[in-house]
Amino acid sequence: MDHVGVLALFDRDMREGARPDSPGARVERVGRVVRQVGAEQGWNGVVWSDLDETSADAAIAGQIRYFTGLGREFEWKLYGHDRPDDLGQRLRAAGFTPEPEETLMVAELGDLALDAAPPDGVRLLPVTDSAGVDLVADVHRQAFGTDSSRMRHQLLAQLTGDADDVVAVVALAGDVPVSAARMELLPGARFAGLWGGGTVEGWRGKGIYRALVAHRARVAADRGYRYVQVDASSQSRPVLARLGFVPLTTTTPYVYAPGTDAPA
Repeated sequence: MDHVGVLALFDRDMREGARPDSPGARVERVGRVVRQVGAEQGWNGVVWSDLDETSADAAIAGQIRYFTGLGREFEWKLYGHDRPDDLGQRLRAAGFTPEPEETLMVAELGDLALDAAPPDGVRLLPVTDSAGVDLVADVHRQAFGTDSSRMRHQLLAQLTGDADDVVAVVALAGDVPVSAARMELLPGARFAGLWGGGTVEGWRGKGIYRALVAHRARVAADRGYRYVQVDASSQSRPVLARLGFVPLTTTTPYVYAPGTDAPA
């Protein structure tokens, strides 16, 4: 894989040329910044910027004013190759809080091992309705230890909008949900995005996550996508590398909540 070329393509396809991720969301281009304004309970944030030392602080202040005016928390999704080099420091100085760094990993579908199956006693169930979304949300809450209401609301909105834009699947041991994941398939993009892959403690290390990645990748390949991408945690990165994913850069969410004061 041409790492530099694929990363440039990712920036053009998925960031500078971003599309709304759910019904009711909109993407806006303001100067050298691309942002998404989510629907109710949707994701709000900056997905791309092309800034330098002379323009970064004003752009940051402008986004703070805009989202604060809407009364919304938002995220500046910072990638390791974004400029200026000290953009993360500037975001922290403006009152943003960084969350854990992840690794952007990408695979060309023709290079992936897609024959991974779930272990004996575990079956994969496509999610198509609110009952399935409830199972995904239950896994999300147990696997990540966080509130799943926003994810549940967005997945329901996606499934009731253009259902071809999202694929969700839950792994069941008997009737018990033990793992779940989703994939976003934005029209016109060359990258399918793998999101939310999580497994309940006690079921990890059995190959379920690997099977969920392979299942979604097969769907993406069948629909004509060339690449799949993941924001990988340190836990999932080794599994993805064994499947054929390669790291391209890092990504760190910087979160700003209305009423946050920048450090003195």
